[in-house]
Amino acid sequence: MDWPYPDELDAMIAAPQHHHLLFENEFVRVLDVRIPPGEITAVHTHRWPATLYIISWSDFVRYDDKGNVLVDSRTIESMNNPQPALWSDALPPHALKNTGKNEIRVISVEVKQVE
Repeated sequence: MDWPYPDELDAMIAAPQHHHLLFENEFVRVLDVRIPPGEITAVHTHRWPATLYIISWSDFVRYDDKGNVLVDSRTIESMNNPQPALWSDALPPHALKNTGKNEIRVISVEVKQVE
């Protein structure tokens, strides 16, 4: 499947202040994602599915590229104490606002589609 979104929306390009590259090769890209309390990321995408390792957690709201709320973690019981590792599919354009009191810090291991 072709990725339908422009490269300029990639997390490393569109929101580099919140996404830091730790490692990349042809198989994976590893990002250190840090969103301090009260901050919102620029609209960005995640092209590849990823395993997320949660270092610190906080309430958040995820918006689509038009500002509509997609997820509000405060309304989902299982988001109060998430598992230490989660799976995430590739994500279309979105922004994430940390609405809690703690930094959101996640190590994201994106699995590239090898063709």
